[in-house]
Amino acid sequence: MKKLINDADAVVRESLEGRVLLQPNVSLLGSNQTVVRTDRVVNDDNRATVPVALISGGGAGHEPAHAGYVAHGMLTAAVSGGVFASPSVDAVLDAIRAVTGDAGCLLIVKSYTGDRLNFGMAAELARHDGLDVEMVVVGDDVALSDDDTHAGRRGLAGTVLVHKVAGAAAESGSTLREVHDVATRVTGHLGTMGVALAPCTTPGADAPSFELGDDEIELGLGIHGEPGVERTRLTSADDIAQTLVGRILDDREIVDGDRVVALVGTAGATPPSELDIVARGAHTALTDRGVVVERLWAGPVLTSLDMSGAHVSLLPVDDGLLDLLDTPTASPAWPGFPDARRPALSVVTTPESANRAGGPKGEADPFVRQVIDAACERLLRARTELDAADQHVGDGDLGSALARGARAWLDDPGEGDAASLLQELSARCRRAIGGTSGPLYGMLLLRAAQALADGASWGDALRAGVTGVRELGGAQPGDGTMVDALQPAADAADSGIDAVVTAAREGAARTSDAVATKGRASYLGERAKGYEDPGATAVVMWLEAVREAMSQQ
Repeated sequence: MKKLINDADAVVRESLEGRVLLQPNVSLLGSNQTVVRTDRVVNDDNRATVPVALISGGGAGHEPAHAGYVAHGMLTAAVSGGVFASPSVDAVLDAIRAVTGDAGCLLIVKSYTGDRLNFGMAAELARHDGLDVEMVVVGDDVALSDDDTHAGRRGLAGTVLVHKVAGAAAESGSTLREVHDVATRVTGHLGTMGVALAPCTTPGADAPSFELGDDEIELGLGIHGEPGVERTRLTSADDIAQTLVGRILDDREIVDGDRVVALVGTAGATPPSELDIVARGAHTALTDRGVVVERLWAGPVLTSLDMSGAHVSLLPVDDGLLDLLDTPTASPAWPGFPDARRPALSVVTTPESANRAGGPKGEADPFVRQVIDAACERLLRARTELDAADQHVGDGDLGSALARGARAWLDDPGEGDAASLLQELSARCRRAIGGTSGPLYGMLLLRAAQALADGASWGDALRAGVTGVRELGGAQPGDGTMVDALQPAADAADSGIDAVVTAAREGAARTSDAVATKGRASYLGERAKGYEDPGATAVVMWLEAVREAMSQQ
């Protein structure tokens, strides 16, 4: 499997070496895979004055956890094992010895057998050294019931909220017992549920950790690449968010009127745009249940390599916990902002009068309206086909873009005479399509509408529109764009619709033999040869629909 690595066996150490180059005020602890705050390494001069130390860690592969949280206001040190493997007893013990002063140390450990054993044994040895060490185990996984036969609820992304609360308490000067108590309080009410759309692949592996069908998802999975507790069908992001939130609310007995913070995290490969949609869905799911969302955060907080998916963590809060969560931290990985209260969703709308093309409407022209409807319906049906064609030479979204314009018209058609209808369609294209096609189609239709309003023939109107496209986009016939279909169509406009469609089809076909010099395909050079320009193909499609609609009159 393709990875940007040098040596699978050196991934963790080299990743941490890169991390300390990027993150201020941290260093590696000797030859260990441990990141420590440079201002908190204990010596005889500061042993009596350093605050309570916080140490966490576990397997690698969860970046930015855990090293990304080594900073003022969060962790003092993070100990990393191999990918998805607990660090050794001695690595944890070295970290404890390096940063623990007279105030003591709290170990924050996710509930996995290897982590509990290695961190627990290290704590025991440190106590024999005379160090004051406590440990809190995080088991925020709501996918597993306490009544089930298993190794216990797993520690998931909600652990980051424990880091934040305990880190703020320690930085404020709280005692070890006070820091331990507030961390324990958080772990007792915290809940997390995750979903995977695709598995991850560990460095050096020949295959992903498990297999999922194109329409399958895994619910309730851990963070080590293992499958979840339930496999189901892919649904909408809102439905998935409702499921994740609902499971947590029911398990943690969070009810109407309760106050929570919500942390939405990517499993690794989920893009920010999709994560924002999940965050929106989680917020809606919570408010629908009457739960008060005091804070909403999202980002890559604790991942599983390149797994595609997301997780939601919920923590019931009061003013005291909110103060700790709002306390500033220097961690580059913490996604929150101080006092980030959630305002109600606000949307400012453009006045309805500005959303439609102006000017006189004239007498309604049902024939032109029917022709426009037919062209738009054809583009809707062609969405997948045009997207696939665009993947060969562009960014794979032409069909989706034109479908947005078509849908914008069909959902709310314009009215009036031919010129008014084309002007209205131009406005819809400008607003809905976007990208390159939006302004080009907007210009095509606007110039044609203006020509018709001035008394021009349909042939002259088409030629005026194509001239406008060429002026705006700078493309000429032979450049490998929609102009290669539009210009021949315009040249044949006085010979009837059959001649127009034939000329456009022949022009589009020629684009497969040439090297594009305009548009995205021009970046590919010779690699784009052999593929018909999808913009020209789309022109042929809607012209054919126009011809069919005309033949039915």
